[in-house]
Amino acid sequence: MSGETDFSYAKAGVNVATIRQMQKKINKSIASTKNEFSMPVYGHYAGMFKAGKNTLAVHCDGVGSKVLVAQELGKYDTVGIDAIAMNVNDMVCIGAQPAVCVDYIALERQDDVLVSELMKGLIKGAKYSNCAIVGGETAIMPDVIKGIQDKTGFDLAVTCVGFVKGRLITGKDLRKGDVLVGLEASGIHSNGYTLARRLLPADEWGEKMLTPTRIYVKQVLEMIGKTNVHGIAHITGGAFSKLTRIGRQARVGFVLDSMPRAPEIFQEMGRKVNDEREMYRTFNMGVGMVIAVDKNEAETIIGIARKNGTRASVIGEVVPKQGVILEKQGKKIRLT
Repeated sequence: MSGETDFSYAKAGVNVATIRQMQKKINKSIASTKNEFSMPVYGHYAGMFKAGKNTLAVHCDGVGSKVLVAQELGKYDTVGIDAIAMNVNDMVCIGAQPAVCVDYIALERQDDVLVSELMKGLIKGAKYSNCAIVGGETAIMPDVIKGIQDKTGFDLAVTCVGFVKGRLITGKDLRKGDVLVGLEASGIHSNGYTLARRLLPADEWGEKMLTPTRIYVKQVLEMIGKTNVHGIAHITGGAFSKLTRIGRQARVGFVLDSMPRAPEIFQEMGRKVNDEREMYRTFNMGVGMVIAVDKNEAETIIGIARKNGTRASVIGEVVPKQGVILEKQGKKIRLT
């Protein structure tokens, strides 16, 4: 069903629609800082700027309230992978190759063991995405950062810089009839945890909730090199409503009519939420990245994903009317 529910992202404290309005205001404000290096802000997955003849990309992101699950379980060696993944996955959406990054760790109090565990994940994620960590910052802020269950509170973020070797992918080449290939997610990734933590008890689901975000860099860069990719969407905050980011310039929309069966963890949450629209606007539902290409190139994309250990399938298509529609069990559900 679709409608009011006691379990929604907004009632948990995160209203995606309100946040989008805030983001529009932010984008309007930062336009006044334009200089000789900056490029237009597309409201896309990474910012762009010029350095000599090179086009570079920059992005900053964190792990979000997934850090609270790590605290509940006392397990900190994987969230660093998430911090890297949330940056490098966004960066490849515009065709940029991640190059270097810096980390920011904010702590409630000094905790050498905690930092060492966080670094294990950061290093693993950096190596897997071929993105070198070249520096960072550690801040001790007992008046700002608070832990739970007598654990040391912390927050974790990363800033990444990369470069565009070939063409910039913004979605402007999208056209009616392009297919959407969905790349399998490893789990919830690092979005929706404000709601997920209310739906899933940590003592039962904590380990699965901490499954790191899949890093798609290698396979997506290969896809860009071997096919004419028209658009790429990282399914993060706002889930599939996020497809609108890549549809703006071409003024197209999207129909999701072949979504794969959601993994068990999403089914468990879905039973409590009891609202398909809410689920597909909050969680990735098992699809972490969407590649838009001509239908004749879909099998090549799927083959590259499979070679890299990722399941993939066609989940929908590009349509003339703007917006995102989920078609499931004979129902059409508007996600935007």
